[in-house]
Amino acid sequence: MGSSNFYHVSSANDAKQAFTKARDEALYDHGHSGYSGTIAEKGKFVIIPVPQGTNPYDYANKLMEEDDPRISDKWGPAGCIEVEKGKYLFFGWASS
Repeated sequence: MGSSNFYHVSSANDAKQAFTKARDEALYDHGHSGYSGTIAEKGKFVIIPVPQGTNPYDYANKLMEEDDPRISDKWGPAGCIEVEKGKYLFFGWASS
């Protein structure tokens, strides 16, 4: 099996709630059979701070392009960037 990149924005009181919400949405949209190439394949996430003055979406793209080791493993954690208060961007590679 291969891998696909994904980006998923979710809003909640905190990153953990946003992650659960994002996974639930992906499971609903893509099914529970696995290898969907979405955040549904992720069991955890890692919060990645964004350098001051940097656009969070551009920074996530840069990390993906550079194959940053925090998010490069399709079986590893998703990256998580807080784009604004209560709004989180989850991204990375997932099995497909």
